[in-house]
Amino acid sequence: MTEALFQEILMARRRVYAAFEPTPLQRLQTAAIEGEVFVKREDLSPIHSYKWRGAFNRMSVLTDEERERGVVAASAGNHAQGVAVAASKMHVRAKIYMPVSTPRMKQLAVRQCGGEWVEVALRGDDYNASCEEASCVCREQGLTFIHPYDDLLTMGGQGTLADEIVMSGQGPFDTAYLQIGGGGMAASVACWLKRYYPGIRIIGVEGEEQASMKAAIEAGKVVELPHVDLFSDGTAVKKAGELTYPLCRDLLDDIITVSNEELCAAIQLCWEAQRCIPEPAGAMGLAGLLQQKDQARGKRTVCVICGSNMDFGQFSWIARHAGIGAAMRRFYRFEISEAKGSMLRLFEAFGGANIIEMQYGKTHNERAWPVIGLEASPEEMHLILQRCETLQIPHEDVTAEEDVEFRIINYEPALMKAPYFFKVEFPERAGALRDFMRKVQGLASLCYFNYVYSGERIGRALLAFEFDSEELRAQFQHALRNCGLVYYEIQERALRRML
Repeated sequence: MTEALFQEILMARRRVYAAFEPTPLQRLQTAAIEGEVFVKREDLSPIHSYKWRGAFNRMSVLTDEERERGVVAASAGNHAQGVAVAASKMHVRAKIYMPVSTPRMKQLAVRQCGGEWVEVALRGDDYNASCEEASCVCREQGLTFIHPYDDLLTMGGQGTLADEIVMSGQGPFDTAYLQIGGGGMAASVACWLKRYYPGIRIIGVEGEEQASMKAAIEAGKVVELPHVDLFSDGTAVKKAGELTYPLCRDLLDDIITVSNEELCAAIQLCWEAQRCIPEPAGAMGLAGLLQQKDQARGKRTVCVICGSNMDFGQFSWIARHAGIGAAMRRFYRFEISEAKGSMLRLFEAFGGANIIEMQYGKTHNERAWPVIGLEASPEEMHLILQRCETLQIPHEDVTAEEDVEFRIINYEPALMKAPYFFKVEFPERAGALRDFMRKVQGLASLCYFNYVYSGERIGRALLAFEFDSEELRAQFQHALRNCGLVYYEIQERALRRML
């Protein structure tokens, strides 16, 4: 089967290169990995994904009768666009089934690629449900199903990206990290690279909650996962392909899994090094490399940025979790005294570390439990925790806990004495929050603090202080007016709801 796949890639080159231009292979300029890293920029293809290659090659061999009847496909996004652009170029009718939950951006992209030649049908909650519906229609109406991965012709087209890697002249490479969804791209690229670089190691990379190929290889047969995580929707496949499974089993040297946070860190690295923002599936190979970066020291590695079709709404989650995936961001719950100056003393323990999030509300008259997000290297983080232990400040890591993830800030208004709520803006730099607290210490006690880093030059926080007397409240407001920071009063309606 490996030889059959190699021959299909050979045949596919003529068809694929007649349709669109090759995508570039670029050196990734980063100090995060001590070795040479090259990325294949499939995000720069006509549909911002490699998927057009397989769809175009498969549809290029349709008979006249098959073209006349039309084709059917199922996809969560990128394969759908590939089929759509091929249908438009070849003037073939295509009905494409997509999960109901498919982001609107991907639905619009399919319609734009296919124009009058494509009909989009939303069915089911995931790819498997859409695929089942599409298969039924094919059987009932005698249409041709264009599979996204489990077809040698589809894989043959996808393998042309490996041909471009070889033809770039940048090789040979020591290692390739290839993302796996159904396994078509990993199998075809591995097939081609191993023929031209016999000593190369091919590492397959799957999401932790999507590892259908790893499960198949461990079981010795194709198995269906009961559930797959959908953060990386482009690789969310419950069951490896009947064709791709034996190919990946024979061609891959290893399969590793990465977390969603590690995917976010890889996306951030792409942005910082290449000004490229891949979708989670697009960054999966690079995430695998980052996980094994010690093994890449002094070696030449290649990864595929296989797509960048991501819904805009995902950006905030990615930005929040990228630091966690890079082991640079953690959230801790501290226990301190509910007294004036105690929060400032806690801030002093952080040294020069960046506070990137603050979740705190008063729930007790004597003790306080703020949750603080810190950004620092693992070595700096260790020193911070050592200082907390020296100062006898109890703490626990709550990075992965649900109340922190969803920013649930508990507070008890009845315990707050004449609270004064306001919004404040301060320079987004290490120590800025600590400097502000120094200016107002002794006048009031903090009873609410809600802040999250937004990536801007200024930080915005919602704070509340409580006072032992109206005189201290007046002094605090005077100090606030003269502290050099911009602040805003809370709207009366909002304040009533909060209290």
